[in-house]
Amino acid sequence: MTTPLRILLISGSTRDSSTNTAALRTIAAGASADFVTTLYDGLAHLPQFIPGDDPAPATVEALRKQLGDADAVLICTPEYAGMIPGSLKNLLEWTVGTGDLVDKPVAWINVAYPGRGDAAIETLRTVLGYVSADIAEPASGRITVVREQLGLDGLVADAEVRERLDAVLPALAAYIRAKAA
Repeated sequence: MTTPLRILLISGSTRDSSTNTAALRTIAAGASADFVTTLYDGLAHLPQFIPGDDPAPATVEALRKQLGDADAVLICTPEYAGMIPGSLKNLLEWTVGTGDLVDKPVAWINVAYPGRGDAAIETLRTVLGYVSADIAEPASGRITVVREQLGLDGLVADAEVRERLDAVLPALAAYIRAKAA
């Protein structure tokens, strides 16, 4: 038996009922025993990034521990004002000086309607490149999720969309295996 891959799921939305968070919760719910998923829940509680803030606040240290424990990261983010939300950028800024994402496989999914959210993904790619993350493009992409597709449990109920969401973690695992080979 192999050790399960530990995946940290990060929603760029601070709204609990967002389709971005619902997509990540759906991925976690459908994950096989090959994965241990953790949905990061501290985005709204991270303090404003201050370069050189040492020691870092406890919420930042908790984030860094989760990043360090993860084999890979999966981000699902909305687009606000033509880029990633400031709260997600703030999270990523906290990783600059400590290298928490250097060479760490990071995949992304975009749940926005086609034609929307592209600027957020381009901004995310730019920032991930700056922090030297290993962007797992084969595991990344658009999987549109609309509010009407959510069930009463807050998870994606649409079978076709759920199937596409369920394919993300295996694609990320394949990317990680190929890089290790």
